[in-house]
Amino acid sequence: MAPLSPRFKRILLAVISLLGLFVVYRVLDSNKAANTYPDTNVLEQPLIRNTTKVELQKAALVALVRNKELQGMRSTVRQLEDRFNWQYHYPYIFLNDEDFTEEFKEGIREVTNAPVYFGKLPQEHWGLSPYVTEDKVKEALEHNRDRYIYGGSYSYRLMCRYQSGFIHKHPLLKDLDYYWRIEPDVHYFCDIPYDPFRYMRENNLKYGFTITPLEKPETVKTLWEHTRKWILENPKMIPEKSFIHWVVNEKSQYTNCHFWSNFEIVDLSFYRSEAYESYFQQLDRAGGFFYERWGDAPVHSMAAAILLRKEQLHWFEDIGYHHPGYSHCPNKPEMAARCVCGGGSDYMYRSLCNRRFGEVGNIYQDQVLQLAEMPDKK
Repeated sequence: MAPLSPRFKRILLAVISLLGLFVVYRVLDSNKAANTYPDTNVLEQPLIRNTTKVELQKAALVALVRNKELQGMRSTVRQLEDRFNWQYHYPYIFLNDEDFTEEFKEGIREVTNAPVYFGKLPQEHWGLSPYVTEDKVKEALEHNRDRYIYGGSYSYRLMCRYQSGFIHKHPLLKDLDYYWRIEPDVHYFCDIPYDPFRYMRENNLKYGFTITPLEKPETVKTLWEHTRKWILENPKMIPEKSFIHWVVNEKSQYTNCHFWSNFEIVDLSFYRSEAYESYFQQLDRAGGFFYERWGDAPVHSMAAAILLRKEQLHWFEDIGYHHPGYSHCPNKPEMAARCVCGGGSDYMYRSLCNRRFGEVGNIYQDQVLQLAEMPDKK
C-alpha cells in the first residue's frame, strides 16, 4: 500500500478535528438542555427525573431562601452533593417571597447536576395573619425587641408562620411524598451512604430530625395553653397512641423541647392531614406567631408529638449537622468513621430533650385528654 501524501494527511487530520469539535458541541449542548428547568410554580415536566439506576422516592430538598443568601446556599448544596446527592440527583426546590435573580439561579445551577426549581410564594401564603391587627403586632414587636433574638423582627415571624402552615401547600411540592428542609450556611459533617427518603418509607417514619434543643419559654408563653384548648375541642383527632409526654410532662407542664426544624425530613402526608391543618388554624387564630414569637420548630414539634407515635419519629444520629447555635456529630465508631467534625459537636449527647426522648413513651388517647384537662401546675 502506497504511503499517504503529506497533503492527504493534513486533510484527514482536519476532518477528524472537525468531527471531534462537532461531537463535543453536541455533548455540551445536550448537557445544557438537560440542566435547564422551569422557573415557574407550575411544572411542565415530572419533578423526579431519575438519571441513575437507583429507585427514587417522590422527594426533594427544599429551601426558603433570599437572593442575598446565594453564597450560603451554594455552600449547603455543594456539601449535600458531595455527601449524598451525587448518587441520587434528587431535585432541589428554592422558594422566595420575591423573584429570584438570574445570578441566584445560575449560582445554584453551577454547583449541582440535579434538577433545580425556583418558585415564588403565593401572595395569600405570605403576610400578616387575618386574625391579628397591625397595631397590636407593632406593639408586640416593640415590647419584645430586646427580650430575645428576633424579638422585634416582623420578617422572622412571617417566615415562621409560612414554614408552619404553608410550605407544604406550595405548587412545586404538590407531587412530593417527602421533603428535606435545607438552609444556607449550614454544615453536613458526614457521608450519607444510603437514601434517607427511602429509609423513611421502608420504616413507616413520619418525621426525622437531628437536633433537639430547648425553646426559650418567653417566645412560646401561651403555646401549650392554646394547644390544650385545641385538644379538648378536637378529641376525635387525637390518635389512639401519642408521644405527647415528650413535650408535656406528667404535671401538664410544657417541657419546651422541640425538634430543630431547620433540618427536618418529613412525610408530607403528616402536614397535609386534617388534624395538622386544624391545629395550625387554631394557632393562627390565636395570634401567637406575631404577638409572641412562636417558631415553626415548636409548632412542628408539638404537633408531631401529639399526633404521632414515638416509633414514627426518627433521630438521624448518623447525619452530622451544624446550624449556627448547635452542632451534632455522631460518636459511635461506625458512624464517626464517615465524618469530619470540629470540637463542640457533642450537643445531642448532652441534650436534656434528647435524653427525655429516649426515656418517655407513648400514652393512650384518654390519657392525652386527661393531661389537657389538668391545670398547668407551675
